[in-house]
Amino acid sequence: MRLNGTQEAIDAAEYPLSSEEFISQHGDHTIELANGSETVADVLGRLGPETYASAEDVTTALYSAVSHKGIGRRFYSDRDVYTLGEDGPTPESF
Repeated sequence: MRLNGTQEAIDAAEYPLSSEEFISQHGDHTIELANGSETVADVLGRLGPETYASAEDVTTALYSAVSHKGIGRRFYSDRDVYTLGEDGPTPESF
């Protein structure tokens, strides 16, 4: 995930700051994700009304509310338990 200048706007803002205020000032900033992009307004809009006490709060909110476009391979995990009768990948010895 690349914030593309959004982090500078987050750091420069004066806190406390409501999500509505931040969206009105910086909602058009684009965040690049693994499989597309979203605007700050799209991402923070999912969380509903919030009041951010610090820049760290806004950054955490952005990272936690991105859509599935921010996930590299959706539904992929090499740590999932295999189903009965399934052996999984062949182990390699290094």
